Amino acid sequence: MKKFETDKIRNIVLVGHQSCGKTMLGEVALFNAGVINRIGKIEDGNTVLDSAPDEIERQISINASLASFEHGNYKINLLDSPGYEDFVGEVASALEVVESAIVVISADSGVEVGTERVWKFLENRGLPRIVCINRMDKEHADYDKCLADAQKTLGAKVMPLVLPIGLGTTFKGVVDLLNKKAFIYSDGGKFTEEEIPADMAAQVDEARQALMDFAAEADDSLLEKFLESGQLNDEELARGIAAGCSAGTLAPLVVTSATSNIGIKQLLDMVTSLMPSPLWREEVAILTDSGETKMIKAGSSESVLGFVFKSLSEKHLGDLSFIRAFSGEISGGNELYDSNAESGERIGQLYVIQGKERKEIDSIPAGDIGAAVKLKSSKVNHTLSTKAERTILKGIDFPAPSLYTAIETEAKGDMDKVGAGLHRLVEEDPSFHIDVNQELHQTILAGQGELHFEVILAKLHRKYGVEVNMIPPGIPYRETITAMAEAQGKHKKQSGGRGQFGDVWLRLEPVTREDGFEFVSAIVGGAVPSKFIPAVEKGVIDAMVDGVVAGYKFQDVKVTIYDGSFHSVDSSDAAFKMAGSKGFRAAVKEAKPVILEPIYDVEVVVPEEYMGDVMGDMSMRRGKIQGTEQDGKMQKVKAQVPLSELYKYATSLRSMTQGRALHTRKYSHYEIVPHELAQKLIAEAKAAKEE
Repeated sequence: MKKFETDKIRNIVLVGHQSCGKTMLGEVALFNAGVINRIGKIEDGNTVLDSAPDEIERQISINASLASFEHGNYKINLLDSPGYEDFVGEVASALEVVESAIVVISADSGVEVGTERVWKFLENRGLPRIVCINRMDKEHADYDKCLADAQKTLGAKVMPLVLPIGLGTTFKGVVDLLNKKAFIYSDGGKFTEEEIPADMAAQVDEARQALMDFAAEADDSLLEKFLESGQLNDEELARGIAAGCSAGTLAPLVVTSATSNIGIKQLLDMVTSLMPSPLWREEVAILTDSGETKMIKAGSSESVLGFVFKSLSEKHLGDLSFIRAFSGEISGGNELYDSNAESGERIGQLYVIQGKERKEIDSIPAGDIGAAVKLKSSKVNHTLSTKAERTILKGIDFPAPSLYTAIETEAKGDMDKVGAGLHRLVEEDPSFHIDVNQELHQTILAGQGELHFEVILAKLHRKYGVEVNMIPPGIPYRETITAMAEAQGKHKKQSGGRGQFGDVWLRLEPVTREDGFEFVSAIVGGAVPSKFIPAVEKGVIDAMVDGVVAGYKFQDVKVTIYDGSFHSVDSSDAAFKMAGSKGFRAAVKEAKPVILEPIYDVEVVVPEEYMGDVMGDMSMRRGKIQGTEQDGKMQKVKAQVPLSELYKYATSLRSMTQGRALHTRKYSHYEIVPHELAQKLIAEAKAAKEE
């Protein structure tokens, strides 16, 4: 592929709900551009963009795949993003390196949950977009419903630039409103340019007038002419629409059928003529030396600035790092600087990527996207610059995890391999996290959903040969007291020779929740020598770690040693440590002990029609509703819910709201568990101890 100037590059991502035809749109675009000589099929597992083993097996997009092709005098870097919510991290990665998006809607389904979700992402980032109603040849395709849906749900800024000729099995072509031409398609994506069908003349005139009204408002000079003459010529109309697209005030709508190869050329024409080049983008960067911020402009004359937005490690690809060159030109052999890792990075071979295929290139020009092999330190979200600049881009804001699971290995001794494998996978997919929880003695994964976990563990098995099962994560319960109590702890042992003797009196008092642990010595007159006091405290701490009521860690207690006795020969640190532990356990039993559970602040953003179901479900989970508020077109429900009731909550919430609700959670505080639950936990601890 030849080298393109920055203004002739278009970086665009396909986004939308699952199964709306995004991957096939990309496949057909590659076929029409001559990159591939036949169109693959999802069910046959031979498409360019869904080429990973887990994508072929599941017949869904899991990774954000990249393909590049020429269209006219332009280069298009097309990223195909997954539609499943579980892989939203891949969408976030892709959005960070493009200037525009194609929002794909299935003609037989209309605007769906995933459509609304990605639209909000685009709105938040201010990215220009095209709305594409795909699958227009399907039996139940309904263009009018899809258009009305899009304008109502996504915003009135959605306006048709291409109209369909026919519908369902009769869909045979499109009318381009800007050029006032009809394109009638035959097999293989071939078409003829014809006059607009007579029965569509009124519809075309009405749609063009709406576009003219919009274009006039997008530019003051156009508005002045429009008010004088009531008309704009084709060039002025196109200029006003392009201005609206770049400003994000207009989302042009087109119609296609990927499977019949209809309308793809008109879609790509709009990508090159209406969507912005990399020169449109200004990136906020942070200079690590001074901490100040500056705006980075694209252009080959600027300093080198690259960003690693994705990495892959597959047998047929090796270790690949996907790089977007925001400014300057990244060439093979460059000595650059990884500002995040604070280390030098020598760039080796560079490639342009077509799904799983790659072709070697000399450089990645400003605004372009390519891939490098075997980078030493650079990982996802790392910035490459010159050492003098040492610039760090803000980077990808990956979504917070919504589901948690613990894992266990089928074979003993595999945990080291599992840990090494998971850490490699996190480098590829930072939207999941690993926590080796020492308190619970569990490895806990945090991710976006059950399917996300299944894919991660399948990769773990495929790449590292270990089998892992998901199990519920443990709950970090705590123990504490609710009253003051005093007790003696005495350790006396005589077994021939030197004995052991330690004797203490301890006073336990509750403190404010989560104030922790305080140990105080109130010994007077040397009843217990000062040299043994630290050993007593250590004995108390050991007893707190093991718990007294049900084996859970103790917290929120003040322990005072106020009396005791010692033996001049038999007393030792070890003896007083045992005495401290015994004294603490004895006092706890008299201090009205309780078990505490972690409570989380939960926020659910949900359509109003599902609020009743969500709030009812919260109550069943022992949640306390803290309030509700408007959040755009949605409602936000705030509640405090015990962590023990949140296992697989993300899955339940999706089912309850047809996937239209999202939730976030964060730790709030500990509360006393209800008596019935406490008795159950105590019984379980007793049974486990007896085993």
